[in-house]
Amino acid sequence: MADLQSRKPLLNPERRRRGIYILPNLFTTAALFAGFYAIVQAMNGLYEQAAVAIFIAMVLDGLDGRVARLTRTQSAFGAEYDSLSDMVSFGAAPSLIVYEWALKGMGKLGWMAAFIYCVGAALRLARFNTNIDVVDKRYFQGLPSPAAAALVAGLVWVMIDNGIAGPDVRWYACALTIFAGVSMVSNVLFYSGKEINLRRSVPFIVIIAFVLGFLLVSSYPPGVLFGLFLCYAVSGYVLGVWNWIKGRRRGAASVATPEKTDS
Repeated sequence: MADLQSRKPLLNPERRRRGIYILPNLFTTAALFAGFYAIVQAMNGLYEQAAVAIFIAMVLDGLDGRVARLTRTQSAFGAEYDSLSDMVSFGAAPSLIVYEWALKGMGKLGWMAAFIYCVGAALRLARFNTNIDVVDKRYFQGLPSPAAAALVAGLVWVMIDNGIAGPDVRWYACALTIFAGVSMVSNVLFYSGKEINLRRSVPFIVIIAFVLGFLLVSSYPPGVLFGLFLCYAVSGYVLGVWNWIKGRRRGAASVATPEKTDS
C-alpha cells in the first residue's frame, strides 16, 4: 500500500491543469485544415483551389504566432503544433500539388524533385526549431517554408489562370520546385521582418503604402503574389552576392592601404 502511495503519477497534475491556449492554436488548426484541404483538392484535380488554400494557410500561419505574442499565450505545445502544421501545409501539400499538376509525367525526375522540396521543408523546420535562439532575428537562415510554398503554389495558380497546362511547363515547374527545396536548406539569409513592431506608431505614409499594396494584389492576385514571392526568393541571393562583393572590396582596400610605420 505504501509503495502505491509513493509512486509518482504518470501525468503531472500541475501540467494537466495548465491545459493549452485555445486562441493561437485555433489559427494553427485552421492553417492545418487549409493545408489538408489543398491536398484533397489536388487529389481531385482542382489545382487552382489547392493553390489558393496554400496562400490561406500562409496567412493563418502568420497570424497564430503574432496572436500568441500579442496575447502573451506562447507555449512549447503551440510551437511544436505550429511546426507540425507547417510540415503539412508548406511541405507535403505543395510538393503533392506540383507533382500532380506538372511533374507526374516526368517519371523519376518528377517525384524526385517533389521529394527534394518535401525533405527541404522538413529539414528547414527542424533547423529553425533548433537554432531559434542563436540566429539573428532580423534574418531567416534559408528560405522560409511558407514563402517556398507560396512560390510553388503561385506558379500553379498563375499558370492555370492563364490557361497553361502543367505538362506544358513541367521543366520550369521542376526547376522552381528544386530551387525552392534547396533554398530552404541553404545558408542564404532572407529578411524576416520580425523587427517591425505593430504596436509602435508609424508615419502616415506607411498606411498609404499598405493600402496601395492591397490594391496592387487585388488587381491580379495570382500574378502579383507569385511575382512578390519570386522577388523575395531571389532577394536572399542578391543580398548574399552584395555582401560578398562588399567583403572583397573591403579586403582589397585594406591590402592596398599601407600601414603607417614609425619614422
